[in-house]
Amino acid sequence: MVDILHRVGMKDATAERVYDAIATIDGLSGWWAERTSGDPSIGGVIEFRFGPGGIDMEVVELEPGRRVVWKVSDGPQEWIGTTVEWDIRTEGDFVIVLFRHVGWREPVEFMHHCSTKWAIYLLSLKELVENGAGRPDPVDIWISDWH
Repeated sequence: MVDILHRVGMKDATAERVYDAIATIDGLSGWWAERTSGDPSIGGVIEFRFGPGGIDMEVVELEPGRRVVWKVSDGPQEWIGTTVEWDIRTEGDFVIVLFRHVGWREPVEFMHHCSTKWAIYLLSLKELVENGAGRPDPVDIWISDWH
């Protein structure tokens, strides 16, 4: 198994504000996919819709201000059964997010693309938290015909 790992810090933020951006429909639609809907509570499914398709995530863990975990239930074949984990902590003037997309079966080319896109979206999350506006799909940075 191989994983996508990223770390991003947000200046002058609170862990609660970052958590809300990751754990609520309004927050998620502000930095990842404008067309986000569903149930963000434990056991619920969040539906993310992008130009080229969609991803459904089952919410499996919520620790307010500290941790969010989703399991991919539908979407690209390579994603199904993988887990997306967000660990949040305060470090000085920054709130740090340790991001993991774990359980990929092999490092296929699509995984390379997704790693770059996760980095772009994590910077969008940073912009939302620090400045009040992110760049969710469809206004995100496109890096190929996969978007």
